[in-house]
Amino acid sequence: MTEIGRGATSEETFYDAVGGEDVFRRLVHRFYQGVAEDPLLRPMYPEEDLGPAEERLTLFLMQYWGGPRSYSDNRGHPRLRMRHVPFRVDRSAHDAWLRHMRSAVDDLGLSPDHERQLWDYLTYAAASMINTAD
Repeated sequence: MTEIGRGATSEETFYDAVGGEDVFRRLVHRFYQGVAEDPLLRPMYPEEDLGPAEERLTLFLMQYWGGPRSYSDNRGHPRLRMRHVPFRVDRSAHDAWLRHMRSAVDDLGLSPDHERQLWDYLTYAAASMINTAD
């Protein structure tokens, strides 16, 4: 709990606790550096420039973890599974996605508790996107 004025308190969000926007931008930028070179994942991003996809994921993660609601303000409800239906997401894609995300998370240097909390969510999210049997 952090103090806000005299006697008022508020829960600090994960977003604030780990460093806010800068941390999420670094995470997602590092992740997309890996995606750009990945022969399995890169074709899932039809845009020549990965910048728009990078921005969408950044805004989504910032909102999910308690930051600004820019993602929903611009795109509506996340509907993550629906947005991934056009793409073949099998166990191999899942593993590749997590491999690049693991590298990105490791580069952040978060505290062990924050790292575990973020990684637990990312592994859950990756598993829930699988839409094709191997």
